[in-house]
Amino acid sequence: MDIYLFTRLVVCWALFAVLLFPLLLKVTAPYGRHATMKWGPVMNNRAAWVIMEAPALLVFVFVFLTGNGQKNTLNLVFFLAWVVHYTHRSFVYPFRIRNHRRKMPVVVMLMAFFFNLVNGFLNGWYLGNAAAYAFPGWLFDVRFLAGAALFAGGLSLNWWADNRLLKLRKVLQPGEYIIPRGGMYRYVSCPNFLGEIVEWGGFALMTWSPAALSFFVWTVVNLLPRALDHHRWYRRKFADYPSDRKALVPFVL
Repeated sequence: MDIYLFTRLVVCWALFAVLLFPLLLKVTAPYGRHATMKWGPVMNNRAAWVIMEAPALLVFVFVFLTGNGQKNTLNLVFFLAWVVHYTHRSFVYPFRIRNHRRKMPVVVMLMAFFFNLVNGFLNGWYLGNAAAYAFPGWLFDVRFLAGAALFAGGLSLNWWADNRLLKLRKVLQPGEYIIPRGGMYRYVSCPNFLGEIVEWGGFALMTWSPAALSFFVWTVVNLLPRALDHHRWYRRKFADYPSDRKALVPFVL
């Protein structure tokens, strides 16, 4: 594949996300606390998480390593950033979920599987082939430094927020919920989603990659509606839910 065809694919993929965004604002994805049996056959929640997240790791690694581009220090930094996130998401987080007996619609798993397959391929291909141009000074460029800081900060926030929820669930019965408090939960209902958006925005900045930018667009398109759904759910379920807490962006949204 040449870079011109690749660029067209990336643009089409990002435009598809933008076109899909209004629909995602109206339809609540039926898994997790929003689970329903109305979307057809279901499967084990833990197995679904592993199957749907693994392509983002496995496809990315294979395409990157088999690419004909130079595997320099810079590209290996990018490679490790992606691998750290998706190793945790694919093979660590699913086994920490307490309510693993919950079911997920198979169609949701398949859509997420395709999403991760495409993003794993696009980012692996670009970093393993087209990104070989990377000039030596990039490690000290403000875009790399700012992007790396955002990536690290977003990843830390994402893991911290997930850990806070997992600890709360240890003291609750399956299907029982309480209001999470402390840290960024003082300001937003979904700091885990905020962290992931910041993380992939940082990745797009530090790689200066069209594939990473399209993935950032998809991350916002997926997680913003999900955060709004969670926020509305919390407010319906808890009469004492903090009225000044936002869904995703402190003091704004």
